[in-house]
Amino acid sequence: MSDSRASGRCHCGAIRYSMPTEVEHHALCHCSDCRRHAGAPMVGWALVSRADLEMTGTPKIYASSEHGRRHFCGDCGTGLFYTNEAIFPGQIDVQSGTLDDPDLIPAGAQIQVAERIGWMEKLDEMPTFNRYPWMD
Repeated sequence: MSDSRASGRCHCGAIRYSMPTEVEHHALCHCSDCRRHAGAPMVGWALVSRADLEMTGTPKIYASSEHGRRHFCGDCGTGLFYTNEAIFPGQIDVQSGTLDDPDLIPAGAQIQVAERIGWMEKLDEMPTFNRYPWMD
């Protein structure tokens, strides 16, 4: 097992964390729960053992379903972690978009695509700009 670690934080920096770069899985989730909680068209999740996640600060926890718990910064609102003891006992999903360098842990799959927003399938057909179109 690799000893390499990645760091991340919430938007305001009140909660910081460190986790291994070797994860159980890293998937992009398209479910409506993740989209609504994050306000984004999909959310990246990297699963690690809770024992391997080091954290400073204390997130607020929201019971988003019978077993699901979403952890977020109470100051800035950034979604950070997800736990579900029924599905992932002893593990924690980390929102990979909050990593300081998200490229350290490449995504390996897309999940819950049955709920994917239709236009997400055509991203490669959309015009792209390095910054805002009027700034390119």
